[in-house]
Amino acid sequence: MIILVLNCGSSSAKYQVLDMKGEGEAKVLAKGIVERIGMKEGLLTHKPSGKDKYEVSAPIPDHTVAINMILEALVDPSHGVLESLSQINAVGHRVAHGGEYFADSAVVTPDVKKKIESCFELAPLHNPANMKGVEAVEKIMPGTPQVTAFDTSFHQTMPRENFIYPIPYEYYEKYRVRRYGFHGTSHKYVAAKACKIAGVDLNNSKIITCHIGNGASITAIINGKSFDTSMGFTPVAGLMMGTRCGSIDPSVITFVAERENLSAEQMNDFINKKCGLQGVSGVSSDMRDLNAAAKSGNDKAQLALKMFNLRIKHFIGAFAAEMGGVDMVVFTGGIGEHDEESRAESCSGLEFMGISIDKKANDEAFGKDMIISDSKVKVVVATTDEELVIASDTYRLLGGK
Repeated sequence: MIILVLNCGSSSAKYQVLDMKGEGEAKVLAKGIVERIGMKEGLLTHKPSGKDKYEVSAPIPDHTVAINMILEALVDPSHGVLESLSQINAVGHRVAHGGEYFADSAVVTPDVKKKIESCFELAPLHNPANMKGVEAVEKIMPGTPQVTAFDTSFHQTMPRENFIYPIPYEYYEKYRVRRYGFHGTSHKYVAAKACKIAGVDLNNSKIITCHIGNGASITAIINGKSFDTSMGFTPVAGLMMGTRCGSIDPSVITFVAERENLSAEQMNDFINKKCGLQGVSGVSSDMRDLNAAAKSGNDKAQLALKMFNLRIKHFIGAFAAEMGGVDMVVFTGGIGEHDEESRAESCSGLEFMGISIDKKANDEAFGKDMIISDSKVKVVVATTDEELVIASDTYRLLGGK
């Protein structure tokens, strides 16, 4: 069963074409990523199995353009892996927000699409892009079954005291205002993977998973189930991110809105697209650009990086206290897997908790599955594979047909 998985982030779109032999069993035919969506110059990196890597730089203003580039690459005579798009038996999509509608992945139906659309306002950087992917596939490959996997599903196990906000309870009852959490597919996958790497029993463990990318979140996992997480009602809460502010004093929002004469819609755009690393540094939302600027002496870039890493450390400490200890800390995501300085800074000063980074191992763990600690609490870099999880769910829900 050949499945195309589309995994759109706030500024990227990863994809894989997998030949599924069973749940969790797959041969990757091709994979790739479109990066820097919305920036002046984007990049498509296409890696077909058994063929040379193909790259192309071009302006990629939005996710629709990115998805079209992916589909064209898959059927290109020179570097494609398919003769036509009709060879794809099913498409699995990552969807950021499922509200309280979905505790599991779902086969796409008109009702499922309507529920995803109802969550647009909760995930303005993601759900609309996810839906464009679904609709593009419907148009280009009509009749091809599609499945949506939700970032929020894994966090449905959080206890009520961790997902209810300290506002009048009636707003949860009337509008379902609560903490939902995101990156659930990644958190679930890397927790299980890191346990195998470090020899930890997933079903008898306290784990903190750090999915650190342009969008970033941290999750406390007890015995394999989400207990608490840094993101909240929308993916803007928690950590400082590429363009998102993370958790701040809510009065800052009203204060700035009043003085800048911003509407609610403009303010929502502000906290999602103009803050975070981009807003503080004034340089970029991309960690590679910031590291280069910081090393060249840019003071605001240096400040942005210090703030970014400090907030990761904050949640590691907070969640360890909340769980009454921690057995393992896991780093994943684009930054978590590839930025040794961020990992080291995020864990510095945590020796009192039993966390100590092995510098040599940490420096070597560039996109590798490795233990990078020399302490009682294991620190692990685990490469995430959300696409495999989504493909497995697609295979399961469609009965392998």
